[in-house]
Parts: sequence; C-alpha cells; structure tokens
Amino acid sequence: MTQIAVIDNHGQFTHLEQRALRDLRVDVSLLDNETDPDTIDADGVVLSGGPDITRIGRCPEYIGLEVPVFGICLGMQVLAVELGGEVGPGEYGGYADIDISILDNDDPLVGSLAPNTRVWASHADEVKTVPPGFTQTATSEVCGIEAMSNTDRDLYGVQWHPEVAHTEEGKEVFQNFLTICA
Repeated sequence: MTQIAVIDNHGQFTHLEQRALRDLRVDVSLLDNETDPDTIDADGVVLSGGPDITRIGRCPEYIGLEVPVFGICLGMQVLAVELGGEVGPGEYGGYADIDISILDNDDPLVGSLAPNTRVWASHADEVKTVPPGFTQTATSEVCGIEAMSNTDRDLYGVQWHPEVAHTEEGKEVFQNFLTICA
C-alpha cells in the first residue's frame, strides 16, 4: 500500500489533506514539521499549508528525501524559496474562490484538470518566480503562479487547497499525486 507522509505546517486544513488521502485508500501519516527526515518512510511527502514561512520546521530537509514532494500553499512556497525561486506578498491577500487556468495539459499533477477550474486559495503570500528547473503549470487573474512542477525531480506545488470542498477537482489532484508516487 502506498505510504504518504503529510507534514503539518500548522495550517487550518492540514487534517483535511490527511483525510482526502486516506479517503483514496492509502496509508497516511500526519507528522510534525520537526520530525527527523531520517525517520520518514514514505512513497511521497505532502508539505501542508500553514500560516507563516518562519514556522516550517525541517521542511527544507524533506525536499531531499528522494520521493515525490507535493507542496500545498505554504508548502509550495517552501519549495520555491528553498530551490531558488521567489515568494512575496500577494496583491489580493486572504482566501478566495477563484478560477484557475491550466497551462500545461501534460503536467502529471494538474494537466488532467479542466482547462479552467474553480479552487479555494489563499494569496496572502505567493510564489513570484519559479525556481530553476520548474515550470509554471497554472495561473489566475489573482495570482500569476497558481501551480508549478519540476517533473525531473518529482516536485510539485499548488497555491490553492485541493483538500477543501470549494475546490472542484481537488480529489483528482491528490489522485494524480498518488499516481506519481506509485
């Protein structure tokens, strides 16, 4: 059975990320972001959302575990900052129900979604520049970089929250990540 580690960055929806994955019938561990990376035995890692980039614990170390990594909101920002991208304040701020446009239909994480789909996102902070080796895979009128991927390294991120009911195709995003991890 596929084993996924969800890293808790103290976000209000982290338990929903765990639940969404568990509902897809995989073994899911919810781990504090101070967990020693050497103790993590998983086929994939989800870096959860959270309130503040200063509270990411050992998240940078999890990027190097040589398993696929999926960053959600703050988790995507961690990937960007740690790998040479840029994060800054969003112009919109706060949570919003928005339409995103998929830019890469071949992307293994978001390419299967409808070309335009509705998501629930926070834009207090957002990725402004993708790191080297990454491709921007989704955008919106609110945020230029709604998703990014580095398929060579199996590193993926979305600014929105696929785990909440407001996101139309959230379950498919998690299913796609599980396919990547298989």
